[in-house]
Amino acid sequence: MDTNNGRMDSRKLCMIGLALATTVVCLDGTIIGTCGTVIARDLDGLGLYSWMVTAFLLCETAMIPISGKMSDRFGRRPLMTIGLLLFLIGSVLAGMSSSMGMLIACRCIQGFGGGIIIPVCTASVADLYPPEERGKMQGLLGASYGIGSGLGPLVGGFICSYVSWHWVFYINVPIVAICLAFTIKRLPGHVDSMTQKIDYIGMAVLTALLVDILLFFEWVGTEFQVLSLQTLLMVVIAIVIGIVFFMIEKHADDPVLAPKLFRNKTIVISMAIMLLYGIAMLGTLSFIAMYMIYAYDIDTMECGLMLLPLVFGMMITSMGSGMLVAKTGYRLWTVIGTAIIAGSLLLLSTLGADPSKVLLEIYTFLFGLGLGCVQSIVMSAVQNNSDPREVGMTTSSVSLVRSIGSTTGTAIFSLIISSKMDSEFAASIYNGMQEYFGLQGTGLLRFADMNLFPALTDFVIGIFGDGICLAFLIVGAVFLIAVVLSFFMDSKYSYVEKE
Repeated sequence: MDTNNGRMDSRKLCMIGLALATTVVCLDGTIIGTCGTVIARDLDGLGLYSWMVTAFLLCETAMIPISGKMSDRFGRRPLMTIGLLLFLIGSVLAGMSSSMGMLIACRCIQGFGGGIIIPVCTASVADLYPPEERGKMQGLLGASYGIGSGLGPLVGGFICSYVSWHWVFYINVPIVAICLAFTIKRLPGHVDSMTQKIDYIGMAVLTALLVDILLFFEWVGTEFQVLSLQTLLMVVIAIVIGIVFFMIEKHADDPVLAPKLFRNKTIVISMAIMLLYGIAMLGTLSFIAMYMIYAYDIDTMECGLMLLPLVFGMMITSMGSGMLVAKTGYRLWTVIGTAIIAGSLLLLSTLGADPSKVLLEIYTFLFGLGLGCVQSIVMSAVQNNSDPREVGMTTSSVSLVRSIGSTTGTAIFSLIISSKMDSEFAASIYNGMQEYFGLQGTGLLRFADMNLFPALTDFVIGIFGDGICLAFLIVGAVFLIAVVLSFFMDSKYSYVEKE
């Protein structure tokens, strides 16, 4: 009895460590949103502002499938240790940065660490808990994902306002230390007995493919137009690399992303849902804070506080759905969650440039409820329907498409908003000022910051409101695809038994 109690206590401490690790990585994905301008100005690097976020997300996304596969081969413990140490080193050096170039390099190190931590945390649930208990634990990780992503802007705004931007990164040090203490001896140290050659070539080609895709979505609409030679070139490169990758994986002894995954209905549907989920979630989180700041003329701290209903909503359903999924099955929660996400986005599209605070809080709370329903349930379904020897690869593949969705979501929102703002500004009496000041897209908000005269300020904020509402409308309509797909999830709580 004492041995069993000790094992349960050890698992609980390990899960606390995994939840904290998930939180701190997600926190760093969004914390720059409210303090990035302060950092860029201090380091004299406003021209490289976007790369503070892009570098982190790019390296994180590229690392996810590799680390998931490697954790299947070499065990979760060594991979988690490497990931946490990389994240720790990157955080310390980022806080010490004296130039924008140094900070971006450190954000890359953080991203590599985060790209190891996220899939290993998710896969570790299958090592620690039997299938009937995994839903609850995935709910805990889902809540951690929401807390980290949602609180990032609030924490960043608070630290920059009352301490120093350096502590945006230093704050990670004690949290990572706790994660190491709770996980390093408690995670299973299992090493796979498979002797097949590791698919290093496949890993390299997949990384090249991901870099091309993510850079395309980062640059399109800013560095070049959608209909341009650069677009054609990057799309052709992606297609060629994709074909090469497929051929490599088809003949690899132990592929980094096994083609057989795409014959599993649950995994394919989950990937599609999580791609749309990533687009909706990070696209909304990236721009709704800016929407609040300009619509209500509030600072970053107030903006962060206004995002708390979204965080609370996500926490409620992440934990609740995870606890009940074994009784209800997967389909119920994914249908409810995707429908709420689509509905809340469509409701947000009705707010306009002068939104009601009460309605905005209600709609973002609903959005959080929907996000919480989907994340933990989909991950639980994928994990329980995977070969136990390939849990890391399978869960990391779903995390990968979610991460791709997150990165492209920001670009999609930006493209829609910028196009709307440019067209409305060009048709206005102020059109000459756009060319004179050399501003376009969301950069037109500089007119509101300069406050040259009230009518122009109100007009710019108005067209920004029109743009973001159009983005909510389009993404909400597209997300209806996820609602349809969710009806094809298993209605029962099924899982693959270990051999």
